[in-house]
Amino acid sequence: MADIKYIPTWQGHLYLAHVVDVCTRSVVGWAMRDDLSTQLVLDALEFAFWRRGDVTGVVHHSDRGVATTP
Repeated sequence: MADIKYIPTWQGHLYLAHVVDVCTRSVVGWAMRDDLSTQLVLDALEFAFWRRGDVTGVVHHSDRGVATTP
């Protein structure tokens, strides 16, 4: 499964996209950017694929929700 978090910092804000393996409850992919773009999500997903190796039979879930930034 995957999600995106908004992280306020002293120098602005960052978005963190992360991919979690539900079976092991471990974060297998992540990416950070200062903009909420499609590339953020793709980078996190590609990193997860790279770390896990064979992804045959994998099911990916994301809630597709949209939250407004504070």
